[in-house]
Amino acid sequence: GVLRHLRDHRVRNVVWLTADVHYAAAHHYDPARARFTEFDPFWEFVAGPLHAGTFGPNELDPTFGPQARFVGIPAGMKPNRPPSAGLQFFGTLNLDGRTRVLTVRLHDLSGRAIFSLDLPAQEI
Repeated sequence: GVLRHLRDHRVRNVVWLTADVHYAAAHHYDPARARFTEFDPFWEFVAGPLHAGTFGPNELDPTFGPQARFVGIPAGMKPNRPPSAGLQFFGTLNLDGRTRVLTVRLHDLSGRAIFSLDLPAQEI
């Protein structure tokens, strides 16, 4: 599969950007926590929806050892909150070529950063 191929070919610094869920989140995946272990640790950053109902997160599938490091909605939130509730999210990335650090930010509807993480480049 894709994750095994990335590991076997020493492809480093892989970050997944997704939006097909209706909340903002940062997930870290690690083979030390996983059922399938033939991959290197990686991050997934989720930001959505831009204009749709907001839902709470489902339970994370344990196959790739996910850990939710950030979830941008209140625990126990009533599902399908309308856009007027202000629970819309987007993300930004900034790559500093000098330091080789990727800064990932998740923002709320007003543009305020609600999560930020600096990811230094891993050596090959």
